[in-house]
Amino acid sequence: MACKLKEVVLGRSLRALEIENEWLSATVLLDKGADIYRLVYKPKDMDVMWKAPWGMKEPGRGFDTAVDSLTAWLEAYAGGWQVLFPNGGFANTYKGVELGYHGEASMKAWDCEILSASNEAIEVRLFLRLSRSPFSIERWMRLAAGSPILHFRERVTNHAGEAMDFMWSHHPAYGAPFLNEHCLIDTDAHILLADDQYEGAANPLTPGRDYAWPLAGDFDLSTIPPPDQPRDLLGYLKGFETGWYSITNRQHGFGLGFTWDNTVFPYAWFWQELNSSPGFPFYKCSYVIAIEPASSIPGHGLTAVMEKTGTQLTLGAGESKEVEFKVVFFESRAGVEHIDEAGNVHTR
Repeated sequence: MACKLKEVVLGRSLRALEIENEWLSATVLLDKGADIYRLVYKPKDMDVMWKAPWGMKEPGRGFDTAVDSLTAWLEAYAGGWQVLFPNGGFANTYKGVELGYHGEASMKAWDCEILSASNEAIEVRLFLRLSRSPFSIERWMRLAAGSPILHFRERVTNHAGEAMDFMWSHHPAYGAPFLNEHCLIDTDAHILLADDQYEGAANPLTPGRDYAWPLAGDFDLSTIPPPDQPRDLLGYLKGFETGWYSITNRQHGFGLGFTWDNTVFPYAWFWQELNSSPGFPFYKCSYVIAIEPASSIPGHGLTAVMEKTGTQLTLGAGESKEVEFKVVFFESRAGVEHIDEAGNVHTR
């Protein structure tokens, strides 16, 4: 099968772009954050992305009633994979404006330019100029025929006449049927730092404590409990050698790997919500994990990062920063030893 690209409409009005080859297909929401809503491993016909039980909100239908950015973001969160920029976590005020929960980039429509669309390869450029902050963000996505690797390059640019601080991360959330108790997480991170504020309903982590990955007391965090064993937690993987992780479903015989430049993203937020949290928005009926390459910790918003850890990124007037990363599908029933920077997976 050759590479294919087409624009589609999800629901009644949400524009999306589908790119595919014989190994995988990706559906990108042009009208909502350039979210990757579907990511399908075609030999198994299985989407690895989580889908929110409240469904997809279409911007052109209904009325917005949320009075805070957290509720607004969660109402619009249909699952899948978001870019969080220039803020991550709680709303906060920076340089005279409120930066909303998880940032502006995931709540805006993006523009798209098709750079190439041949049988051999597809490359698209997605781009957005923010409104509340003087940034633009661009993303190049490339897929070649015969390859199970989806390539990404992303650039942020400060158009202000002054220096600007920011957070930058990617939020891919994985769900059933791919996610189940047969999944195994591998990574070259060495430490998991528990979030110092998150308590949770069934959290095995002590807030603020460092753990030697993958053990947290009696819990092996490289494995996933079944849906009838609730768990919720928030922590931060760190101490990466190069920057990679994989999730292998040993029952289905395949997995997904993520590799990135850890000089730009030295952390990965580690979130689990496994039918645990009562009340809005999960109501004990969401089975989802996310492992999120990130520039900064903790996930409490930009000004909290500046005060607590100083791990924010800063661009001077007119400056840009880029990061490259890759997502790769592979077949294995035993997990992964290593994923190199080219996206080659070395299985056990």
